[in-house]
Amino acid sequence: MKIAVLGAGVVGVTSAWFLANAGHEVTVVDRQNAAAMETSFANGGQISISHAEPWAHPATPRQVLTWLGREDSPMLFRLRADPYQWAWGLAFLRECLPARTRANANQIAAINRYSRAQLLALRADTGIEYEQQTRGILRIFQDHRALDEAVATASVEQQQGIDLRVLSAAECVQLEPALSTCIMPVVGGVWAPADESGDAHEFTEKLALLCARRGVQFRFGSHIVRIEAAGGRAERVHLGNGEAIAADAYVVALGSYSPLLLRPLGISIPVYPLKGYSITLPLAPGDVAPQISLSDGAHKLVMSRLGDRLRVAGTAELCGYDTSINQVRCRAIVKRTFELFPQAGRAEQAQFWAGLRPATPGGVPCIGRTRYANLYLNTGHGTLGWTMACGSGAAIADIVSGKKPESDFRFLGA
Repeated sequence: MKIAVLGAGVVGVTSAWFLANAGHEVTVVDRQNAAAMETSFANGGQISISHAEPWAHPATPRQVLTWLGREDSPMLFRLRADPYQWAWGLAFLRECLPARTRANANQIAAINRYSRAQLLALRADTGIEYEQQTRGILRIFQDHRALDEAVATASVEQQQGIDLRVLSAAECVQLEPALSTCIMPVVGGVWAPADESGDAHEFTEKLALLCARRGVQFRFGSHIVRIEAAGGRAERVHLGNGEAIAADAYVVALGSYSPLLLRPLGISIPVYPLKGYSITLPLAPGDVAPQISLSDGAHKLVMSRLGDRLRVAGTAELCGYDTSINQVRCRAIVKRTFELFPQAGRAEQAQFWAGLRPATPGGVPCIGRTRYANLYLNTGHGTLGWTMACGSGAAIADIVSGKKPESDFRFLGA
């Protein structure tokens, strides 16, 4: 079949890869001039298979209340006269109920596990390199109460088959010697040895080149205006230059912008943008920065070593489709980075970035069929787009091909 994939981020390009491998003729359409130029451009770099706990969990409402009024808070709500934002926020509160949190965590864990297997197979098949680190991810804590809560959560996640190991302060430093420079010492951590990290932008760019070698066509610089549908089927995609692309099937992988394209068709999905921030620090010989990927639970930050750069990312800002960079929030990330690693380069050289994560209230992505027979979704991955990309790409290729995906995940329309 002829397949049009709408979106050339990490999710769109992995979808194209698996669709092409399944024997389809694939065209990828994106408004940017290259792959991975928006949400996948400068994310935290973590492939955190072990991270199955959604943002929406029973403790979150209380935490959000303590963060109100703080411009540098890990999660910031900027209320707008936007009914979609209010609806998303109310749905988010509902997903914080314990039973909903457990159900969502099970779904997230399932697609995460499947995605890791697909990534390992892809890497073995292609030899693709993207500054990957395969030493796991270490969650660090600097107070005993937070560590105790993390250990309790880890015990639940271990029941889902996730390999998590509780480490003492000394064991954390042994695993990552750069932690010895922290201004306030760590008291312990939780290590997920099967987790990975790497440059999502580099991965997506290289995978796009591999896709092109297998016949995938890329229509960069093509603004998608609307999808035309008739008789229960999508007929064609109209572009801003007046052209139209016709295909046998269409996959919407436009991240936060997916709902805007789908609403005129009468399709409503619970996806809303959560703006995240990152800083990138260039490293010179002699700088003391972590080699292993880290998560700082207290500040909702992740850190990944990407060759001679340190990427630190996190926070969530509910502010609509505003992509401007909030200097206060970025400087807060810089401040926290140098509290942990005082010798990690030079603060004034930090490069700031902001991007929109396509978040669902419960953290479970929208993968599968719509009410239009040939229109499919692969969006709503939130903070885990890089983690879930290969698994959701492989799954949507199966669904489009009329096969049942291997993952034990609740696919749309299944």
